[in-house]
Amino acid sequence: MPDTRKLRIVAAVVASFSLLIVAVLVLLVKHTITYQMALLMLIALFGLYFGFGVLIAVWRFIGKLE
Repeated sequence: MPDTRKLRIVAAVVASFSLLIVAVLVLLVKHTITYQMALLMLIALFGLYFGFGVLIAVWRFIGKLE
């Protein structure tokens, strides 16, 4: 049986990422931000999630070494 704790964490990360993407797109559609701003925000959002994902993976790997 799959670990429900891990599935909940993955679901929360995917949901938060999706909600932030939707928020940026809503701002773009309402002309609150420009296309360039929206693109920059989406690239930064992807970079943050990717960067923190790498940091968490390295932290867990180092924890297993001890």
